[in-house]
Amino acid sequence: MIHSFFEELSTELQNGVNEKGHPFRFITMATVGNETIARLRTVVLREITEDLRITIYTDSRTQKMKHIAQNNQVSFLLYHPEKMLQLKVEGTAEIVTNTERLKTTWQTIQPNSRKDYITQTTPGSLIKNPDNVEYIDEKNYFSIIDVTPLKIEYLKLKRPNHIRALFKNVDNSWNGEFLVP
Repeated sequence: MIHSFFEELSTELQNGVNEKGHPFRFITMATVGNETIARLRTVVLREITEDLRITIYTDSRTQKMKHIAQNNQVSFLLYHPEKMLQLKVEGTAEIVTNTERLKTTWQTIQPNSRKDYITQTTPGSLIKNPDNVEYIDEKNYFSIIDVTPLKIEYLKLKRPNHIRALFKNVDNSWNGEFLVP
């Protein structure tokens, strides 16, 4: 029985990449680094592999990159309002250094989306006017982050009973247990 809930969460994660407008396309990511408070931001789910490795893109100068360099344990929060399904994912982040993968992926990014990775100044820097952001042509700060999930908590809000389960990735095999909602 618990396997069907894992299949559902796997399918919904895949749909987050493949279906336009799916609620799992934009997800909340938390990092900590050496700070004492988690930092949250919305990121775009770019890829999900069969073994549920999550891929996102970012500018290499962002705070999340600094945090991951200090502490590579991250978490994601996803919510599907129509299905009343929440997933909490905990995993280990890896900054991709394979230059061929970076170059190949960069070529697939639409030209109007590339501007997110070619600003003159670091994302989060103070500016006087948002219409005057400067872009560079000779370089980009495009980065890929892969996250290997270690735990996924599934929560389905429904009547008469909510369903909550915890799935753990142990030696590349997912095991699940029900939890009290």
